[in-house]
Amino acid sequence: MEIKVDAEEYPNHNDEQKLPLLKDIPTPIADGKTLVQKAISQTFQSTAHLANLLPTGTVLAFQLLSPIFTNQGNCDPVSRSMTAGLVALCGMSCLLLSFTDSFRDKNGNVCYGFATFRGLWVIDGSAILPTDEAAKYRLQFIDFMHAFMSILVFAAVALFDQNVVRCFYPTPSEETQEVLTSLPVGIGVFCSMLFMVFPTKRHGIGFPLSVN
Repeated sequence: MEIKVDAEEYPNHNDEQKLPLLKDIPTPIADGKTLVQKAISQTFQSTAHLANLLPTGTVLAFQLLSPIFTNQGNCDPVSRSMTAGLVALCGMSCLLLSFTDSFRDKNGNVCYGFATFRGLWVIDGSAILPTDEAAKYRLQFIDFMHAFMSILVFAAVALFDQNVVRCFYPTPSEETQEVLTSLPVGIGVFCSMLFMVFPTKRHGIGFPLSVN
């Protein structure tokens, strides 16, 4: 027994079969960003990697206070002076904390101190290292090298902050904009390579602790 379907009763039956299962997906429009915009976007992505080379507390304080001191980039003479002071203090913090180190006492507590030419000067005086052990923490030439690179890296991070850039350069020329875009990238690449070639063994204030 055959069952016939009346075309008049189901007028859209054949039309539905002819419809494609997937509609044509529109071709995405090509990215129209300029080279400068792409470079700026890349610098923002590199900020987190550069910040790992600096003391955590210093970077966090700078990122929190920068929008406040710069008034979101709309600086007047007072806020510009405050921003300059913030950048100077954070840069000095990166310099000084590069000479700090840490160790664990007999109870497993972490003790911090400043490296000197004689050894490690413990800040709170809660522990005293033996002479042989303290000699391992003496200042070396590489410590001054790392301190100098820390200042350069922080300068690159500060240049990544558009609030700081707009505060000091509200209407930069094309040449200035190119320098502000390319300079921090160059500093970041150069210092990152030096940190990889000459790694530091210190675990100072704001840096990851040693397992020992």
